[in-house]
Parts: sequence; C-alpha cells; structure tokens
Amino acid sequence: RVEKLKLQAKNLFGGVEIDFVNNYDWLGSLNLVTFLRDIGKHFTVNELIKKDAIATRLKSDNGISYTEFAYPLLQAYDYFNLFRTYGCNVQTGGSDQWGNIVAGVDLIRKKEQQTVFAFTVPLIVDKATGKKFGKSEGNAVWLDSTKTSPYAFYQFWLNTSDESAIDYLKLFSLLSLEEIAGIEKDFLSNLQSRSAQRRLAKEVTTLVHGIEIATGVEKVSDCLFGEAKFTDLSVAEIEIVKQNAPLTKVPVGTNIIDILIMSGLASSKREARTFIESGAVSINGEKMESLDLPVSEKNQEGVFLLKRGKKKLSVIEVV
Repeated sequence: RVEKLKLQAKNLFGGVEIDFVNNYDWLGSLNLVTFLRDIGKHFTVNELIKKDAIATRLKSDNGISYTEFAYPLLQAYDYFNLFRTYGCNVQTGGSDQWGNIVAGVDLIRKKEQQTVFAFTVPLIVDKATGKKFGKSEGNAVWLDSTKTSPYAFYQFWLNTSDESAIDYLKLFSLLSLEEIAGIEKDFLSNLQSRSAQRRLAKEVTTLVHGIEIATGVEKVSDCLFGEAKFTDLSVAEIEIVKQNAPLTKVPVGTNIIDILIMSGLASSKREARTFIESGAVSINGEKMESLDLPVSEKNQEGVFLLKRGKKKLSVIEVV
C-alpha cells in the first residue's frame, strides 16, 4: 500500500522532489509512560473536548472511545517529529482535521518555542446531493487504476452534477480561471451539452492517468454514449469497452434476432423484430435494415456494438 501511494504521489507531482516518511518510525517504539509525561502534559482535557470532532462524538449516542479521544495527541506528535527531524513547518489537510493540526502547532510552540503553520481546505461536497466525497458516503473514487479503472474514473467526473461541474474544474484541474470562465459561459448557454463535465473528466483523468489513457477512455465513452464510431476504436480501446460495458458472447453466424434476446436487449423474437422494424436497433452506429443479418458481416476484430435506442447497449463478441 505504501509503495502504491508513493507511486501515485510521484505521478501527480512529477518533477518535484518528495521525501516519504512513515510515522511508524517514531510511533512504533513509543513508550506510553514517556509519551504521557513528555507530550500528554501539554494538553488539558478541557481544551480537547472543545475540538469539533471530539465535541460532536461526545454528544452522539455512541460516545467516543479513548483511542479517538487521544488521536489529536498522536497527530500533534507527528507534526512535532516532522518539524524536529525534517524542518517541516507547514501542515495541511481537510477542514475536519483543523483541531488535530492545530494541536501540533501548539505542541511545537510549547516544546520548541517555535512558530509553525497550518491551513486546511474545505471538504468537497456535491451541491446536488449535499454529500461529501468519501468512503463513508459510498462515492469514493481512487487514483489507483486497480481500484478504479481509468474508464470508471472518467465516468465518475463525467457524471458530475450541473451545479458542481464548474466548481470542480476550479478545484481539480490546472486550467486558468480565464479559461474556466469561457467554459462556464458555453456550458450555461447549453446545459444539455454537458461540455463542462466532459472537460472536467478529460482534465482530471489526464492529470491522474496521462493524456494517452485519458484520450482513449474519452473516445470509448463517446462511442458508447455519444457520436463516435465503434469502428474507429483501436484494439486497446475495444478492450476497454469489453471490460466496462455489458458483454455478450455469441457464435459466428448467429441471427441478429437471437443476439438481441441473448444480450437482453429484447425479451422475445417478436419484440426483437419490432425494435428492428421501428429503426431502434443499430450495429456500430448503423441502423439495422435486415432481419436476417448474421453477425459475421458486421464483425470488428471479432467485436461489435449493438444498441437499442440511445442508452440500451451490449458489446457483442463473436466466438
């Protein structure tokens, strides 16, 4: 886990020299009596229970464990060691960490008679739902491609609400405010275009996974839900489609009527015929005109995209 975090940080802060340290190096050998004598004496219970995180838990039905109550002291000790060993004089975090970070500022002032600094940033909240980003809310998105695929990562940002899209461009992209203002103007003139969400998804995916992967998943997304042609996808991009869209495997020569049923896009042969005759069915973006077309005639590297309407789809793999 630590090595993956290091790799992610290096990718995000390319060109910047970063020192990675593990607080287990000083917490792992910590003696409780020594800790209480040298660190605990600098904190009063009165000041600890005034901290928002602790005060909120004290008012809840579940109360607060001693582990949670003592956490500000451990985080303060982290800052103290970072300052003493590495000269670190600024600590940042989410706004919910303010009390813990300030505890470190106070500890360093009391023990070292030195001034250090702290700043926090607001927690990110989706204006449409009122929910913050995080595992507890079930809407966490991961930088690690093995936990959130680049395609799923792109879709996460693409599905941002209209209310939050511009704010997120300011927070998560490196675009200038002037450029974002231009994007906002175009977006507000045509919300249906979702131009702000598309730009947000492209920018953030590029930052995390690189321009090549970002361009690929953007192309795949446009193919599945936009106007891009499936036949223009590369072999690698087709693999992305197969991994992220409904996939149905069929034998060569299977009739399109049967494929619609096998893929779940139709519940019966009669319904399948009705969909085709009404022009609702397309293969690789082309409307079906024949009820008897075998799949081998529309084969794209053994795979093609079957759609019913604009949103119902299945990737068909010929086996």
